[in-house]
Formats: sequence, structure tokens, C-alpha cells
Amino acid sequence: MGAGILGLAVARRLTETRPDVTVTVLDKEDRVAAHQTGRNSGVAHAGLYYAPGSLKATLCRRGVGLLKEYCEDRNLPYEECGKVVVARDAAELAALDEIERRARANGVPGLRRLTGGELREIEPHAAGVAALHSPATAIVDFPAVARAFARDVADGGGEVRLGFEVVRLGRAGDRVAVASPGAELVFDRLVVCAGLQSDRVARLAGDSAGPAIVPFRGEYYRLAPSRTDLVRGLIYPVPDPRYPFLGVHFTRRVDGGVDVGPNAVLALAREGYRWRDVRPADLWETLRWPGFRRLAREHWRTGARELYGSAVKRAFVAAARRFVPELTAADVVPAPAGVRAQAVDADGSLVDDFRLGRVGPVTTVRNAPSPAATSALAIAEHVVARL
Repeated sequence: MGAGILGLAVARRLTETRPDVTVTVLDKEDRVAAHQTGRNSGVAHAGLYYAPGSLKATLCRRGVGLLKEYCEDRNLPYEECGKVVVARDAAELAALDEIERRARANGVPGLRRLTGGELREIEPHAAGVAALHSPATAIVDFPAVARAFARDVADGGGEVRLGFEVVRLGRAGDRVAVASPGAELVFDRLVVCAGLQSDRVARLAGDSAGPAIVPFRGEYYRLAPSRTDLVRGLIYPVPDPRYPFLGVHFTRRVDGGVDVGPNAVLALAREGYRWRDVRPADLWETLRWPGFRRLAREHWRTGARELYGSAVKRAFVAAARRFVPELTAADVVPAPAGVRAQAVDADGSLVDDFRLGRVGPVTTVRNAPSPAATSALAIAEHVVARL
């Protein structure tokens, strides 16, 4: 269930390894990659940030290698433009040291520590006292990869069935019945890769209430075409270890454009890509989750800053200007937003690592944040092995 890059990767892996089974992918939308897969930054991560030994670390390193090979084999865009993680001042050097330690433990290739002067040799318009350079970090067209996965599923004898909104799950002996408003299908096994709806579908299967998905919208600007020379590759901040969000950064895309962002503001609907996208039922579900209330009490100041940056363009640009001082408000134009399915436990903690569940014949992917797109082929291996 789910025709994003992860659901399609799992289906593709099944058709490869189990030619004796029939594989069906279900999705309520009329196209694949409609939500997180089609609205992310397009970065193939090298594995810098993740705790060594975590699923994120191991599956990212395995997954990025598989993704590169797949793109080369299918003639899909895959450009190793490189990334710099920039320490703006001496206060961020200790955190940069920790990222370097993790990256080296994870086996990130080609990693190099830079002085401020060396940083400007790679990114002439960037400002900082030090940086880490990851030349293997790449950019990719994830929607194109997802469409290729869908073709692989079909070529392997499977079916991608779009416009199938799941409203009910039930047990049929040791099998599972999946119902939409107009049809019911019965399967031996069900794998839920439902992204923004993953907690709801997991509950339909009888899984636990938590973690719950809290939707955070990431808003972007894009450099005007005449100003894309300000950024050669990817310019990232040193992240705050308290949050899974990286903060505003610069991302070159495979079409030559450069995105600036994202911020992280609470979305008022699970698929709320604009402020006017409001679904009261979605919002109420978020507000009544005890984990969200605890999260909001602890981090309301950060939330207020993010809201201010969303409402006031000059504040958003000021956050980006800390890394590229030449940037002005006239240099950027609005770009499409995305929504991140952030899993939050009942105690208010943000779930950081991948998290899977199992209820009888149903396997649930309860949390698959970045770098899930990068790791999709490796996650698929991991999930299918558990089946």
C-alpha cells in the first residue's frame, strides 16, 4: 500500500525475489509519487548525520550505492554535485566535529574538513569558519525513479492500481481484506508504506496508536535564473541535534535550478501544501495527540520563529543569508512546498530512526523520514527479508 518510492521499491523487490507471488500496489491518488516522493529536495544523501549502527546509517549507505547503480543503468539523472555542511562560527565547531565523526564511522567516501578559505574555493559565495565537504552527495529525480520502479513492477507481472483509497482493513482467516468504497481485495500479506497516512492505516490493521504522524510543511523559495550562480552544489547548515529538521539550506536540482529552504511549520492538513489547505479533522487529530502537545510545550519558541519566517519573506531570506551573504529578497521567488510525515511518540519525542511494525499478515512502516528516498532500495531489501 502506497505508490511512493518506498512502496514501489518494496513491490519491485518482491517481483525480483518472489516470481511465484502476485504483487499489487494500491494508492488513492491518480499517479505515483504524488506526495513526499514528488515534493522533496531531490538529494541522494551520503550518510553524514546518522548515528553509526542505526537503520538510517546502514540502509542509507547501502541504498545510495544501489540508487546510483540503478540510475546509471536506467539513464536517469544522478549528479554528484557535492555538499558542504557549514559552521558559521566557532560555537558550531563541536557539532561539526560530531557530524564528521559520524560520517567517518558510516564510511562516507571522500569526506574532507575545510577551512573558511577552502570552503570558498568550492562555494565562492558561501560564508563560514569551517565546513565538511561530501563530494559524493548527489542530486536525483526521485519522481522519475518512482515511475521507473512502477514500470519494473509491471514488467515483473505486478500491478499498480491507482485511485484505490483504502477505508477498511479486516482479517479473512490468516489473510487480510483491503476495502475501498467500491471494492474489496484479499491478500496473504500487506505491507503499509502509506507515508502521511501511515499511522492511520496501521491503526486500521490493529497496530498501536503511536507513533502518530504530525505533518510539517516545508516551504521553499527558488533562486531566480539570473542568480543560480550563487550556489554550485548543496550548502547545508550544522543541524540542531534536538530536531530532525536541518534548517534552511541551498539545494541545486537536476534541472539546474536552486531551491532555498525548507522551513518547518505545522501543516493544517495531512496534505496541506498551502496555508489555505485546512482540514479540521486532520488538525484536530494532531492537536489531541498527547505527543504533539508535549512537543509544542517544549519547543514553542522554535515553532514561533518558523511561523515568522513563513509569514515574512525577509526573515526567511535572512536565515539563508547567514550562509550566502550576497542573497537578497529580490533574488528568490516562491517554489512548491512539501509536507514531511514526522512520527511523534506519545511522550513528545520525535522519532528519528526508521521504525517498522508487524500485526499478523500486515507489516507497517511507521516512520520512514529522510533519507528514506535515498535508502528506498535498501529498505525494500530489509522489509522483504522480514516477510
